[in-house]
Amino acid sequence: MGDASEPPKIRIDLTGAPETMLGTLYAKAVDAGSENPLLGDSWAEAAVRRIDYDWGRTNITKRNSAGVTLRTVHFDTWARDFLARHRSATVLHLGCGLDSRVFRLDPGPHVEWYDIDFPEVIALHEQIYPSPEHYHRIAAPVTEPQWLQTIPPDRPVLMIAEGLTMYLTEEDGIALFRRITEHFPTGELQFDAFNTLGIKAQKINTIVRRSGSTLHWAIDRPDDIVDAVPRTRQITTIPVFESDAFEQGLSGHYQWMAKAMSAIPAVRTIAQYHRYAF
Repeated sequence: MGDASEPPKIRIDLTGAPETMLGTLYAKAVDAGSENPLLGDSWAEAAVRRIDYDWGRTNITKRNSAGVTLRTVHFDTWARDFLARHRSATVLHLGCGLDSRVFRLDPGPHVEWYDIDFPEVIALHEQIYPSPEHYHRIAAPVTEPQWLQTIPPDRPVLMIAEGLTMYLTEEDGIALFRRITEHFPTGELQFDAFNTLGIKAQKINTIVRRSGSTLHWAIDRPDDIVDAVPRTRQITTIPVFESDAFEQGLSGHYQWMAKAMSAIPAVRTIAQYHRYAF
């Protein structure tokens, strides 16, 4: 019998892309409970305890959780860099899932932070996390145009889209990026992406396959974005295997595998981190 002071567990029933966020959340919780955490996300650890779910479905273990968590470490680093240079800013955290990024980064009173995701995801987020001042949730598909019009375009914007682009169609993704760059005066787009091989390999991606999701949008070159989204210029595009977080956070065995895989051009860029300014 549980402690009477503990809140009841939250039962969930998610499928498709929204369900994949549970694997990401669980990886962060596993990391937080390890001896030498990479991210140390205690918010994720507490969230997992609140949710009634068969976490074995995620296929996340202590052995492979770092591969998921390191992506979040990378984007937290980029986000901190932007916010250090823009004390007054707007953050659009697209496809936020159950990420606690706003609480980890604690951006301060001059940042207006928006978490955007499907209504069922936002409803769950509201049950798990607090709602501090200057923090907003928007319950809508990120590809729906209307939600952006509710956000004042009076500050530089940081768009973070971690684990999102591959679930969008190219048409929807480009339209989304264009709306953001047209709505705000300046800012950055930060996101990860798969190349064509990564999209084709989705059948062996356990989290994607078990959720019944489908991946669509392949980004093979930075010019795919620069040519399609006016005003953008590339800051950097980094293959995941070559990011600082990857090199620092994984064991020698995984680093050796990454070097071997990087010798094949299509595999080297199977997953990348993108950063653009406008």
